[in-house]
Amino acid sequence: MPLAALVPPLQWPAEALWQAISPVLPEFSVEILPELGSTNTELMRRARLGRTEPLLLVAERQTAGRGRLGRSWSSHGTGEPEAVTGATGATGATASLTFSLGLLLSPADWSGLSLAVGLAVANSLHPEVRLKWPNDLWFEGRKLGGILIETVAVEQLRYAVIGIGINITQPAAHDLRTLPAALRELLPDVDAAQALGQIAGPLVQTVLRFVHEGFAPLRADYHARDVLYGREVVCTDGTTGQARGVDEGGALLLHTAKGLQKISSAEVSVRPKSPVFAGH
Repeated sequence: MPLAALVPPLQWPAEALWQAISPVLPEFSVEILPELGSTNTELMRRARLGRTEPLLLVAERQTAGRGRLGRSWSSHGTGEPEAVTGATGATGATASLTFSLGLLLSPADWSGLSLAVGLAVANSLHPEVRLKWPNDLWFEGRKLGGILIETVAVEQLRYAVIGIGINITQPAAHDLRTLPAALRELLPDVDAAQALGQIAGPLVQTVLRFVHEGFAPLRADYHARDVLYGREVVCTDGTTGQARGVDEGGALLLHTAKGLQKISSAEVSVRPKSPVFAGH
């Protein structure tokens, strides 16, 4: 009998998540699909057709995922390197967790939403998970996962699609600018379904808090997990300096030769000049 046949299917906690989240999100639902091109793309497509109900969409396998700045993130069921180069890719039912949360939102200020989402995910997983501005989850200087947020205008509101991808097992590391990490290094027995169960509730709570309070109340907690804080970094536009955390809107504070500058996520991608080690 093939080994794959001996692996039991994942037991996704759809009913438990619906019971926990629907009281604060009426009409909330959970949808689990065995394969999909991209969870973000699918929710954006539905939103443009007027389907804007709150929905958690999970793909056990994702074949055409997308990341920040147009990066691709394909999945082939074997831990291919694309699983840590984008934000919403996956590599099969057990190798990674891929899902998108779609919500109608109207915050006073959208700035810092991706940081708030990253903080919610990190807090729900493990104390050793760190955050690399603006949208990555790191462990011991390696990329554990990523976040991609997109929106669609719906009358006076916007439908936000929050895509998250996390490596459960170790992907292949060839041709990667950043080495990958796996959640099982921290939680040896976890699978994608269990990780979703840990993440989804706190994620919804944090997003709803963000809508009412913005990013400012989360700033101190973010700094405690900030992998770049105090390190020399270089931006894609050539700007270099020492990272000094983020401001109340989530912009990166960079001490440069010209003084303190604010960098927004739309302008640059940041990489540390020197390796990032555990605990930093």
